[in-house]
Amino acid sequence: MFGADRASRSLGIELLEHAEGRAVLRMEVTARMVNGHGLAHGGYVFLLADTAFACACNSRGPVTVAAGADIDFVTPALEGDVLTALAEERTRFGRSGVYDVTVRRGEEVVAEFRGRSRTLRGAGPGPGPGARASAAP
Repeated sequence: MFGADRASRSLGIELLEHAEGRAVLRMEVTARMVNGHGLAHGGYVFLLADTAFACACNSRGPVTVAAGADIDFVTPALEGDVLTALAEERTRFGRSGVYDVTVRRGEEVVAEFRGRSRTLRGAGPGPGPGARASAAP
């Protein structure tokens, strides 16, 4: 799935580790990601966490999408910071799951993200490039 994720890859996000229910990704905050306060725009931090969540919840093969997500920003990230996101499955039940993602700069927590997933009915392996997946449960 990550190989076909042009949005995340175009931002320089790298997949470092991937296992069932778990993923670790990395992203450097670039000048284009900084807002008017000189801080990393929260949308980019969310995108990194969301990408890690997507890799973790799709690790078993069926197409799984976000049903919802929340993020708490703990401390700002700055241009040049290298952020790492660790996504871990907390529970799965039926076609749903709950995943926690911690975004760090070194050992310092930048954000905590919780994602809720939903596996699509009859979904096989993920779509190829150019395919669209419906988010409808």
